[in-house]
Amino acid sequence: MPITGDYLFMARMDVDPAHEAEFNEVYDTEHVPLLSSVPGVLSIARFKRRELKLVLGGKLQTLELDDEPAYTAIYELASPDVLVSEAWGAAVEQGRWPGRIRPHTTNRRHVLLERTPCAPTVGALSS
Repeated sequence: MPITGDYLFMARMDVDPAHEAEFNEVYDTEHVPLLSSVPGVLSIARFKRRELKLVLGGKLQTLELDDEPAYTAIYELASPDVLVSEAWGAAVEQGRWPGRIRPHTTNRRHVLLERTPCAPTVGALSS
């Protein structure tokens, strides 16, 4: 997903394993479509944490991230005002999410990011 907007909102969380299948089904078939219809939401992508191996300081390392939430949804926004709009407030309370899914989520973390003025866009770097 090429990021064209200036704001990213991340919603990160864990879910009770007994409710994980329903969590994913509701997120993909209800929650994402509802939030995608909110004016100012440019795109949504979901991710699941996996083991992190990388070369750092010249050595291959595996970083343990046990306290980090398993699931992350990234919302590309036209403006931070989207998050306080009536449309957003209504969308997050529709469907099965508020009553059947949200109560089974834990370790919830939310962050709003703003693009830095000097951040290059995809394809802007020369090789």
